[in-house]
Amino acid sequence: MSWILKRWDSGKEVSKEETCEGPPGACQAPRLKLQLSDEGDLLMLDTLRAPAQAQIVHAGQACVVKEDNISERVYTIREGDTLVLQCLVTGHPRPQVRWTKTAGSASDKFQETSVFNETLRIERIARTQGGRYYCKAENGVGVPAIKSIRVDVQYLDEPVLTVHQTVSDVRGNFYQEKTVFLRCTVSSNPPARFIWKRGSDTLSHSQDNGVDIYEPLYTQGETKVLKLKNLRPQDYASYSCQVSVRNVCGIPDKAVSFRLTNTTAPPALKLSVNETLVVNPGENVTVQCLLTGGDPLPQLQWSHGPGPLPLGALAQGGTLSIPSVQARDSGYYNCTATNNVGNPAKKTVNLLVRSMKNATFQITPDVIKESENIQLGQDLKVSCHVDAVPQEKVTYQWFKNGKPARMSKRLLVTRNDPELPAVTSSLELIDLHFSDYGTYLCVASFPGAPVPDLSVEVNISSETVPPTISVPKGRAVVTVREGSPAELQCEVRGKPRPPVLWSRVDKEAALLPSGLPLEETPDGKLRLERVSRDMSGTYRCQTARYNGFNVRPREAQVQLNVQFPPEVEPGSQDVRQALGRPVLLRCSLLRGSPQRIASAVWRFKGQLLPPPPAVPVAAEAPDHSELRLDAVTRESSGSYECSVSNDVGSAACLFQVSAKAYSPEFYFDTPNPTRSHKLSKNYSYVLQWTQREPDAVDPVLNYRLSVRQLNQHNALVKAIPVRRVEKGQLLEYILTDLRVPHSYEVRLTPYTTFGAGDMASRIIHYTEPISSPNLSDNTCHFEDEKICGYTQDLTDNFDWTRQNALTQNPKRSPNTGPPTDISGTPEGYYMFIETSRPRELGDRARLVSPLYNASAKFYCVSFFYHMYGKHIGSLNLLVRSRNKGALDTHAWSLSGNKGNVWQQAHVPINPSGPFQIIFEGVRGSGYLGDIAIDDVTLKKGECPRKQMDPNKVVVMPGSGAPRQPLPQLWGPVATFLLALQR
Repeated sequence: MSWILKRWDSGKEVSKEETCEGPPGACQAPRLKLQLSDEGDLLMLDTLRAPAQAQIVHAGQACVVKEDNISERVYTIREGDTLVLQCLVTGHPRPQVRWTKTAGSASDKFQETSVFNETLRIERIARTQGGRYYCKAENGVGVPAIKSIRVDVQYLDEPVLTVHQTVSDVRGNFYQEKTVFLRCTVSSNPPARFIWKRGSDTLSHSQDNGVDIYEPLYTQGETKVLKLKNLRPQDYASYSCQVSVRNVCGIPDKAVSFRLTNTTAPPALKLSVNETLVVNPGENVTVQCLLTGGDPLPQLQWSHGPGPLPLGALAQGGTLSIPSVQARDSGYYNCTATNNVGNPAKKTVNLLVRSMKNATFQITPDVIKESENIQLGQDLKVSCHVDAVPQEKVTYQWFKNGKPARMSKRLLVTRNDPELPAVTSSLELIDLHFSDYGTYLCVASFPGAPVPDLSVEVNISSETVPPTISVPKGRAVVTVREGSPAELQCEVRGKPRPPVLWSRVDKEAALLPSGLPLEETPDGKLRLERVSRDMSGTYRCQTARYNGFNVRPREAQVQLNVQFPPEVEPGSQDVRQALGRPVLLRCSLLRGSPQRIASAVWRFKGQLLPPPPAVPVAAEAPDHSELRLDAVTRESSGSYECSVSNDVGSAACLFQVSAKAYSPEFYFDTPNPTRSHKLSKNYSYVLQWTQREPDAVDPVLNYRLSVRQLNQHNALVKAIPVRRVEKGQLLEYILTDLRVPHSYEVRLTPYTTFGAGDMASRIIHYTEPISSPNLSDNTCHFEDEKICGYTQDLTDNFDWTRQNALTQNPKRSPNTGPPTDISGTPEGYYMFIETSRPRELGDRARLVSPLYNASAKFYCVSFFYHMYGKHIGSLNLLVRSRNKGALDTHAWSLSGNKGNVWQQAHVPINPSGPFQIIFEGVRGSGYLGDIAIDDVTLKKGECPRKQMDPNKVVVMPGSGAPRQPLPQLWGPVATFLLALQR
């Protein structure tokens, strides 16, 4: 494999060629480093599509983020705080990010969904939301990148202390031995530490033989038991259980206490009423729950099951009052007494409010002969039932033709037929005679109770026939438009005529529009309001078994067709094509009722077009419409609309046809796109992009580049000519002389013979180039919060501070420290030590560089320092060798007031292995001793022999010395093309 580098200038090739020989993979063109001028240059690097990579960082209220013993990142957060996780991705095209989660509570909604966003934020995180969170980034190139982090939610609940006592006989009942167990339980994460105290004394096995402390098996939560064996007089005292998670996430310790006496006893209760209480509706109900024992005094609480206490109910202590009780108030009422000694005491009252509703009957022909018709000479049974509370207290009376029915050998009244619902009364007629025809009345009542009777009437005659059901003529199929009402009807014949039950047929376990699986209609009509397309299908109507014959149900079916407007694709489509090439536009019917296209109308820029050729006759139900453009021109470019109708409504496909080039796609995988310049406080930015689908339209001739500093209106615009751009080809342009630390908006527009294409824009920010762990000649200006990978030493007395003229304290001490950084601009940052209180003489602040791998014998550390003030202490440069342990050696030192100027120092070092450099600021005798540093450079090789260049001294504003002007923003442009040849 070899690559050839050629250079063009003003469209002419310059005779310059370099080659690279080697096996496949040895010469990777997209990462080739070239010697470029300081002017704006354009590189075209061969096809580059980078797979997705991801990294999870945290930005919320984390307590600790650490690597545990299985190389897993663990994010520790306190319950109730805000979780913020960010998934930083690289790759080209820009990857899409998806967050998912495993572990934790199954009820956690996030577990069933995904978050498609680079930032995952959970306000007031709960303990059930802990677990492993996954960030998945994919862009269609290679395999997706998946990173995970385990979120550990920390919490500590209030502990609960319970007391249990046992008494056992010892030595044949000569005396009794009493043992007390104090059980302390708590829920926490991480596991809590328990401390038992008697009074102020901490208890342990070793100090008291009468005490055992252990963890029981099969308990919920964390539990520690204090066992007092063979209770002694000194054991009657105050005990406290203190739980602690050792202040993780700032969670304080919690404690619970209990005083043990010789009268300590569990609660005991009794009720003022029977456990089952039957009352009439409208009565006032009062139930008292009386304490008969317990020390300390137990707490009483009333509850109702199911659901809360009725509205209007009042629970005061052990008394529960329910005024004007109603049937809906029936249920179980629980009185519970707790004092944390033994088990809670509980008494339950089953309150039954008398009520009756829903009287029904059934006619059962002779079951033995499996007849479904009433016939003389056969047996017949008429059954009557009501839903009542209490059900077993209901009494039934039967009347025939207005008179009480007389029992005989052929007329029997039975109760609790096993084939019928509980407490059902049945009137059986044996060997039915003509004289048995008549009207039978069943009356249900509560004897002696003010509850109205319920009755149901059944007529038995030769006209009493089983039901039949059918669909009226012309109503078997009902067709309506979506949003309109619909009525489904089934006719029932027979005497008596039972109600009709409706259900869905063609959808498994489907519910009716009412939300119920079955719906009763007395007249056999199912009325639907505002039908929707999902209501289409088959509906079943069938006879009910109550209020009619107890026989096999009769049923019929009705088909409901809901017509709705068409749905088409594409809803909107961007069609790109080179000039002169044909285009076929197609609008397809996805679904609709009817499922056919009745008409299709095409428009161009709102103007009606002639109808396209008809679909062949063979296609009886056309499902699409097409429009063919013989050639894309400037005149034929624009918006096309196809309106499709199916006689119910219409929908439109929209097409935007043009020969415009697609937008560029900026490349987000550049490791260090920022290049800084040492003294000018300017920086260059490596702008990289690929052209999206360049072959879809005419070739890109050039790009229009616009660069505007944020918060300013003026923009610099220039054209960048290019040769043939291939799909996936990486283009690179270097923006020079950008001002530190300003951000810029960059707009890039491709141009073809058609004209301007789609523009892409992005904001570029200055980020300090971090050279760790590989050395480069970049200068650290401290403009970025990451300060080039430098860290504060944890063993010093105080820290270095990053600031600029805009962020420094306006009340700072005069006549000390620099007013600006070395560039003289108020936005520029530098590092300094603040020597005001509480700093004292000799206090040290250390700033430690990243770890560098030594690849040369000599290095030069260059930096600017500012030491101005009456009480200036010392500035030291140390080298920390990591060859065999950490060893710090002094390489340079300076003390005292050096004036209100920035000066440069060059310090030679020769590390023997991996190393770090350390800037140590030492506080002087007073507060006028601020020391600052800026623009630190580490270079391979020896330092300049001349230690101080007059041009390198920057006099601060106010001294009268002028500063050098900054370079112009833009220079000449040269174009490079890199062609890959195999």
